[in-house]
Amino acid sequence: MADSDPMTSAPDRPEDPGRPSDDVVGRPHGDDDAVRAATPPAHAAASGDAPRSRSLGLLRETAIIVVSALVLSWLIKTFLVQAFYIPSSSMEDTLQVGDRVMVSRLVPGPLDVNRGDIVVFQDPGGWLPPFEEPDRGPVGNAVRDAATFVGLLPQDAGDHLIKRVVGTPGDTVACCDDQGRVTVNGVAVDEGEYLAAGAVPSQTDFEHEVPADMLFVMGDNRQNSQDSRYNTGKPGGGFVPLDNVVGNAWVIMWPFEDARLLRNPSDVFADVPAPEGAAP
Repeated sequence: MADSDPMTSAPDRPEDPGRPSDDVVGRPHGDDDAVRAATPPAHAAASGDAPRSRSLGLLRETAIIVVSALVLSWLIKTFLVQAFYIPSSSMEDTLQVGDRVMVSRLVPGPLDVNRGDIVVFQDPGGWLPPFEEPDRGPVGNAVRDAATFVGLLPQDAGDHLIKRVVGTPGDTVACCDDQGRVTVNGVAVDEGEYLAAGAVPSQTDFEHEVPADMLFVMGDNRQNSQDSRYNTGKPGGGFVPLDNVVGNAWVIMWPFEDARLLRNPSDVFADVPAPEGAAP
């Protein structure tokens, strides 16, 4: 049955013991002329058409695989995870200069931002000095931008920051109590689990109520972090809009010997009550 034939019952015909049945896979219907017509002439194979056709087919399939992989990488970077490079010491000892971290794009969105999360966010305005990408030449710049766009290279942190969330919308964050600790909604929190060695919770006193849809963030290396405490005169009043949050860092992937999960220290904030007026 040729490809264009309708699906019909086979006509009655005498059984020929020497003829294969029509349901043999790969056997064309019709007489032997059809078989010979479907076979390329010997001179065609000898001319090199078949090898050339195979080469073109291989190139086409390779191109499809590469493009599919790049599209998949871009989709993953856009909707699931994205790599970032740590350029400063503001999050030591949790994160070191040169670390590469993976950031979940599911936060905020399907998942909430919580106190204790380490978040990457776009500069709300004026937190960072103007940044210029190093010039690697036309080809180098194009390759870098393309690889970063699809997620093959980590995102430079030229206009991004990484800090720890201490206050979420509605919280009142203050420092310091009589023991020098940060308080959230009137409850002191012991941050020794993640503060840099020798760091104190804050060298300056402050008290801020976090507006709706905003976050109050601080670096783990408190004496070397220009965080919410020091940007109150900038756009947003030192708070980070939730819309600026790229996601939360959940794993160090490089250097390999330092690779580990970045868990949320939920026990630090376990006794902090919900802000007044918050929905139960």
